This record gives sequence, C-alpha cells and structure tokens, in this order.
Amino acid sequence: MGLGDFIAMLKENPYFGAGFGLVGVGALLTISKKGLQYGSIAARRHLLMTLEVPSKDKSYHWLLQWITTTARHTQHLSVETTFTQSESGKIDTQFDFVPSPGNHYLRYKNTWIFVERNREKQMVDLHTGTPWETVTLTAIGRNKELFYEILNQAREMALQKQEGKTIMYTAMGAEWRQFGYPRKRRPIDSVILDRGITDTIIKDVKEFINYPQWYFDRGIPYRRGYLLYGPPGCGKSSFIMALAGELQYSICMMNLSERSLSDDRLNHLMNVAPQQSIILLEDIDAAFVSREKEEDPRYQGMSRVTLSGLLNTLDGVASTEARIVFMTTNYIDRLDPALIRPGRVDYKQLIGHASKHQLVQMYHRFYPELGPEAAENFANKALSFNKPISVAAVQGFFMLYKNDGLSVIENIEALWQR
Repeated sequence: MGLGDFIAMLKENPYFGAGFGLVGVGALLTISKKGLQYGSIAARRHLLMTLEVPSKDKSYHWLLQWITTTARHTQHLSVETTFTQSESGKIDTQFDFVPSPGNHYLRYKNTWIFVERNREKQMVDLHTGTPWETVTLTAIGRNKELFYEILNQAREMALQKQEGKTIMYTAMGAEWRQFGYPRKRRPIDSVILDRGITDTIIKDVKEFINYPQWYFDRGIPYRRGYLLYGPPGCGKSSFIMALAGELQYSICMMNLSERSLSDDRLNHLMNVAPQQSIILLEDIDAAFVSREKEEDPRYQGMSRVTLSGLLNTLDGVASTEARIVFMTTNYIDRLDPALIRPGRVDYKQLIGHASKHQLVQMYHRFYPELGPEAAENFANKALSFNKPISVAAVQGFFMLYKNDGLSVIENIEALWQR
C-alpha cells in the first residue's frame, strides 16, 4: 500500500476526519486570536495615541473640567461642590460636574477620543486620603499636537475661572496644595500705608520681575527678599495680599513652626513653589530660638527647622532662583543679624502705627461724602492724644459707625478704650 492510498483511506475514515477538522478549527482560532492581539498591538503602536494624566499632576483637574465641557452628552458624572463670593458679598453654591470613573467618548476637531478614568481603590494619596486616579485619552492618529492643544485649552479655561482672584497655597507633605478657594483680589489702594511706602515697594518688585536679564548679565542670583516689620495690626499681611493681587501672583504660605517641617523639606518646598507666586513667611521671629538658646534643653524640640537650614535655603548653594520671599515680624530686634543681611533680605520696611496721612486717607475712604475737612479734623483729634494706634484698631472703630462719620469724631475717645 502506497502513501497516497494510506492518506486516502484516512480521509474516508469518519472519526479521523472529524478529529482532523476539530484540530484545524482550533488551530485556526488560535492563529486568529494571536493575529488579533498582534494586530491590536500594532494598531495601538502605529495608529493610536495615548495620553495618561495622573491625579497628582497639576493639569488633572483642568482636564476633567475640559472633558465635561467638551463631552456634553456624557451621562456618567461626579459632582464637585464649590463656594464663590458674589459682588454683593453673598456666598453662592456652585455644582460642577466632572466625568465619573469609567469610559467616555468625545469628539474634538473631527477626531474621536476615547476617555478612560480609572480609580485605584488600593492606592491612596497619603496627604489627602483620596484614591489614586488617572485619566487616559486615546485618539486615532499620530499628531501629538492634538494633546498639546487640549491641555493648553484646559489650562486657559481654568485660568479664566480664576481670573480676578488670588490663589493661596499651603505646604502639604513635599508639595504645595491649594488652600481653600480662590479669593477675590484685594485692591492695592484698600491697604493704606504711610506716604510713599506702597509705591516704592511696588516699583521695586516690578523692576525685579521685568528685568531678569540684568541679574543674569551681572552674575547676581535672581531672587529678592523683603522684610516687613512693625507692631501687630498695622497692615503687613494685608499689604502682601493686596500686592499679590496687583501683580496677579499667588501666595505660598509656610509655617516654619510646624513640627513636621525639616530643613530638607523646607529647601525642597522653596524649590518647587508654583511659578508667579510670593512665598510668605509670617512671624519669622517665632520660628525658632536664637543661636544662643539652641543648646538650652528648655528650647529643644520647638521646631525641626534650624536657623542655618533657613539661611542656606534663602541664600545657599541649593537655593532656587526667580523667587520672591516676603517675611514679616513684630520684633525685628529678635532676629539674628545673619537672617536679615543683604542677599537674604534685600529690602526692609517699617510698617508702623497709623500716621496722619493714613488716618486722613482711611477716614476719606470710609466716609467720602464728608469731604477732606472732616478727614483732617478726625486725624488731628486722633493724634492729639499722643498715643500710638494701629490701622486695624482704627478700622475696627469705623465699623462701629459704618454710616455715621460725624459720630466717629464725636466719640473718638472710645478709640483707645476698646
């Protein structure tokens, strides 16, 4: 029997034919499955683009808001509740919808985009306690400019919502997190300092911001430090808040007395502060004890930040550039001379008790209908007592007579009895 006759006999066998057919179908399915897998990989590699944005990235929330605006027909949403202050001072509640975890589709510039928002229940952000999330965008094509346009548009939309407001940041772990909700910018003329102080500081800050090349050409570190000192309640912090609004900058508040703050973390935070922001160190005199008392056991453990660590952060080898630091203190005589030397503090300004100029301007601002003569009369009477008074105390006194400026003058003796 030849080989051909043997194969023909096997073909005529029904059991062998059925088994051979099953093997053939199985092999065909396996080959098809592998082909689909390799084809999918090849398609994703050569025909699709993927962008992954983790929740830790600053553009994450911008992108969620952009997706909500673009994908108008999505039906799976999560809510974010915010509070805003209207022009009348009323607090309004606002509900913003963002895509919930899951899959979404949207069309942008004639391109279909598949959106996948994943939430990892096993991974939690240690600083906020929120689950770790990612948003992945998948689009057909290889034009990466599409993703750049989406991110830029999302950023512009977020900036429009913050327009006219000041963002406050606070240190959370090793990064800066937004503190509260954006605040309406405080007008610079709402903080009345003594004659010429406001204009001089604004001019100095703007010269620093507008001429970085001047520093680079001369090999000078491009950073600027300011110290505002004087009695409490005289407008130091209020002026910095108004200055940030004038410059359209944010404010990064740092508490040097925080127990968990170390020299290394302080240096890191100063180096990763958001762009176009003022770093604010308030009550710098209370941050740590003087070098003479550092060895005293009674002062041990008050703070993990050392004076030498702060000095190196402000003006050391690893200190960052393009930075504006404002420090405030009520007691400049308690500060170590090394802290306020040029290079660390470039501009020192006393913000003292209310002067005649401030009293006149404050009265005129509260009671403009009474004219300059009434303002002069109030200032002269206030100064006749020869007692120092803070602008905060004067403002609080005005609040007792919101619509009656004449009663302010008649009852001015009560200003020192409060």
